[in-house]
Amino acid sequence: MLDEELTLKRRSVWKRVKETDRDDIESLSKEYRAFIDNAKTEREAVKLTERLALDNGFMPIEEIERLANENEDLDLSGKRGYIKNKDKNIVLFILGRKSISEGFKMVGSHVDSPRLDLKPNPLVETEKYAMLKTHYYGGIKKYHFANIPLALHGVVFKRDGSKVDIVIGESDNDPVFTVNDLLIHLAKKVQYERKTPDVIKGEELNILFSSIPDSETKEKSKTKMMALRLLYEKYGITEEDFVSAEIEAVPAGRSRNVGIDMSMVGGYGQDDRICAFCSLKALFEMDVPEFTSIAFLADKEEIHSEGNTAMQSNFFPWALSKMLSLQGDASSLTLLDTLRRGKAISSDVGAAVNPNFPKVHEENNAPRMGNGIYLQKYSGSRGKYEANDANAEFVAELRKIFNENDIIWQAGELGKVDEGGGGTIAKYMARLGMEVADAGPALLSMHSSFEVASKADIWMTIKAFKAFYGSI
Repeated sequence: MLDEELTLKRRSVWKRVKETDRDDIESLSKEYRAFIDNAKTEREAVKLTERLALDNGFMPIEEIERLANENEDLDLSGKRGYIKNKDKNIVLFILGRKSISEGFKMVGSHVDSPRLDLKPNPLVETEKYAMLKTHYYGGIKKYHFANIPLALHGVVFKRDGSKVDIVIGESDNDPVFTVNDLLIHLAKKVQYERKTPDVIKGEELNILFSSIPDSETKEKSKTKMMALRLLYEKYGITEEDFVSAEIEAVPAGRSRNVGIDMSMVGGYGQDDRICAFCSLKALFEMDVPEFTSIAFLADKEEIHSEGNTAMQSNFFPWALSKMLSLQGDASSLTLLDTLRRGKAISSDVGAAVNPNFPKVHEENNAPRMGNGIYLQKYSGSRGKYEANDANAEFVAELRKIFNENDIIWQAGELGKVDEGGGGTIAKYMARLGMEVADAGPALLSMHSSFEVASKADIWMTIKAFKAFYGSI
């Protein structure tokens, strides 16, 4: 029919799903939930990724270098490797049949999420309670982190240089922590006259830590002293050790199935660990690709990719140089040529139409949860500032790959013009010369303490990434 050829139709993945696919989708969702439950920080995500990589035949690049040095005639195509960066950032690759210098296919995502970070000197006593002072990380509605159970995850480097890993609040036997909001009976003057962003202010995001005073101390802050005593007895931590710590307060507990039909996954940190999971799963299932296939997991995206583990750092060009050196040519010119021949998906989530607040979206360009992977030509805000505006030629290439591989996809942008906006790592990838476009699943309640994703979109996104990796 002519109208079918001429018009763009939105398609639900669930309408395409066969009964034989449903078991695969459910099994995949359980695997995904285990991933996000055990990767609540960027360090945990990298540690888990390394373990999964080893289980799937990947090895540190140093091991591939050793094998290549021992055998100059070694066929490197199909070799699976990874490179870590300061335990917060990792790149995985499968070397292709073609030389890397002829180009590569990369999916980049990020493994940091909005949260509360403990301040360098976090422990104080207020009104006989021991409290932890925090500084929020990334874009949050601050009230989302009040009155919910919080867990503490992170690392502490002690005075002697030894490291202590901290996870408190995830086991059934663990305590949890919380930021206390003000009861409705007393909120009229203190809170109700505030604007929404300041219902809870940054300096009010203080975590309730303990309440028993130390009867033996001569210090005035007796409850704080008892908290320090307990920390030292259990972890060997002193107050000064907090200065060299990275401890994050995140929503406690496991992800859950959402909906009477159990068609969705709810949980913390799906922006953007859903994309990290999908890129890894797609890469693990690849055989020997024509072009080298790369999964890049970045840190610090939520604070504009600043720092030496972020997409703006020189880690990826350095890692690509390491890969090129395996094939005997890591010159500066070869590196630049290779980057310009690279093709990449910046995999980040989209904002699905919220049924409670549909008017912030422009209907014809709004992604729907359950309608497949979301292709976004540009991000940014108010005139496309801070955006990567992908070239039409590359968007057409992705569209062709998706259509030829029966991938259900949709296209659009983040909200109405001038309503808001946001950024991804795409622009930093583009600065290196690669062709880049954004694509990933659409979420409900993005950047909240409980985000929601469609199981069908996870399934379809993995299929889309495999098709992209395998394209010629």
